[in-house]
Amino acid sequence: MADQSHGLTGWFHRRGWADLMIAVPYIWLAVLFLLPFLIVVGMSFATRTPTSPPFGFGGDSPVLNVAGYARLVQDDLYIRAFLTSILNAGIATLLCLLIGYPMALALTRVSKSWRTILLMLVILPFWTSFLLRVYAWMGLLAKSSWFNGFLTDIWNLLVPVDWAVRSLPLMHSNFAVVLVMVYTYLPFMILPLYASLERLDPTLDEAAMDLGSRPSQVFRDITLPQSLPGIIAGGLLVFIPAAGELVIPTLVGDAASPMIGRVIADEFSSANDWPMAASVAVALLVLMVGPTMIWSRYQARADGMAEDRP
Repeated sequence: MADQSHGLTGWFHRRGWADLMIAVPYIWLAVLFLLPFLIVVGMSFATRTPTSPPFGFGGDSPVLNVAGYARLVQDDLYIRAFLTSILNAGIATLLCLLIGYPMALALTRVSKSWRTILLMLVILPFWTSFLLRVYAWMGLLAKSSWFNGFLTDIWNLLVPVDWAVRSLPLMHSNFAVVLVMVYTYLPFMILPLYASLERLDPTLDEAAMDLGSRPSQVFRDITLPQSLPGIIAGGLLVFIPAAGELVIPTLVGDAASPMIGRVIADEFSSANDWPMAASVAVALLVLMVGPTMIWSRYQARADGMAEDRP
């Protein structure tokens, strides 16, 4: 018995701490992601009941009820919500890329002292409450705000007199949702792009310029292809949370065309239909995480093939 205890102690001193540290993130994922996800999946196959909690299995209800998943493809509400979410998130991701790429590229071209200051400015919005920033945009987009008045004046100068308006209807629209999402998630695009661009070898650009390539050709043939991992990472970091966003569409969006996050919240709260809400949540997770896992496996395979090359 003493020998077994001594052997266990020796193993722990040799490998125990390392194995424990490796196991911590897996335990965290299992407890805080996998377990809640399995609960939601199980709830999606339940039947709505007047009990508390408002769902059940067996008895008068089928053990596995797939009515919620059937409604996802039959009810226009969920189809429109998914399409609206994908469209708004896609536009926001594209705008974040168009704005964030030049900013990230500029960060790699400035001196280190300025680079630190500019990176601090990029992450500065995270120092304030997310909800407070959304409320600030609500004030800016309101009809009586100076920002709305400024945009209204520009609009009236550019359009014919017959199209002139007193104020632009910016609030409670998909335009407001996309605008606030771009502002909110832009740092999530800039930082991965900066990390990818900062690792590029500047001598490749210099060699291409010496061989007669124009700056546009250097960017198209050298810089852009090598920064593709940063583009994909930033796009996923923006698109996935934007597609499931709840707070921004609720506060500045149009209630007539809700995004899927608002639909899930309404099913849980006002409709009190937890199985249906769980079905929508599972479908959203599969829609968002599925392509991410496929891309990760493809990227890992591509990296392995690159390492195997002589």
